[in-house]
Amino acid sequence: MKRVFLFLATNLAIIVVLSITLRILGVERILDETGTGLNLNALLVFAAVFGFGGSFISLAISKWMAKRAMRVHIIEKPRNSSEQWLVETVQRQARQAGIGMPEVGIFNSPDPNAFATGMSKNNALVAVSTGLLDRMNADEVEAVLGHEVSHVANGDMVTLALIQGVVNTFVIFLARVIGHFVDRVVFKNERGHGPGFWITTIVAEIILAILASIIVMWFSRQREFRADAGGARLAGREKMISALEKLRAVHQPSQMPDQLAAFGIRGGMAQGIKKLFMSHPPLEERIMALKTGQR
Repeated sequence: MKRVFLFLATNLAIIVVLSITLRILGVERILDETGTGLNLNALLVFAAVFGFGGSFISLAISKWMAKRAMRVHIIEKPRNSSEQWLVETVQRQARQAGIGMPEVGIFNSPDPNAFATGMSKNNALVAVSTGLLDRMNADEVEAVLGHEVSHVANGDMVTLALIQGVVNTFVIFLARVIGHFVDRVVFKNERGHGPGFWITTIVAEIILAILASIIVMWFSRQREFRADAGGARLAGREKMISALEKLRAVHQPSQMPDQLAAFGIRGGMAQGIKKLFMSHPPLEERIMALKTGQR
């Protein structure tokens, strides 16, 4: 559950700040048309603007945030043969995938992981950890790079932002409708919005955001299968399988910051209902999908 909250933290923080600002300025009064009922059309526009606004602001600053959160060293001029190989491999795979050359970086972490992020297919970042470079051979690293390049080529960051925007819109919309209903029916407030509206709205936003994140996490798991298939096409199926098996052998939890966890190659582990909130499918399922060609 902590991972779900942190994954949505940026979007929710932006939405909360914008909502509070509008309340202070009195703009949200347009949502109460006569003092006794909601203007649902205005509410939906409001929810869409700020639902998608939070999502796309997060997308726009995702690369900047990732660089700073992970302290990524961007390879502008390779300092050694390893960095030269990384840049050349990503360049070749990007050309094969038909996208612009992403920035290539390395971040210091013993956790074998990698991630891709960015605003568009031609403005992306692919970064790998020192732990991944230490634990994997060249073929496995090539497959991981292919996986991340495939995320970029598939437009996963933009698609996830769109889905998050839709989810945000309905969370904002439904939370205010529920808050308005409780304020009028339960607290018998006939004009304006009292404390019951604001308290109910906040509680409803939290509950609805958790439930809606199940949809976002489901898509995130599906895109991992597609990225694995893309990595297999770019680097070779056996290399991709070998890389995932190497990751499966790592038992410690992923050390990727939670706000970037959905964009790493290795997710966490969960059982029961917690699986609904996982950003990555179990590695066993991903390996089986590659072996059987079912995805």
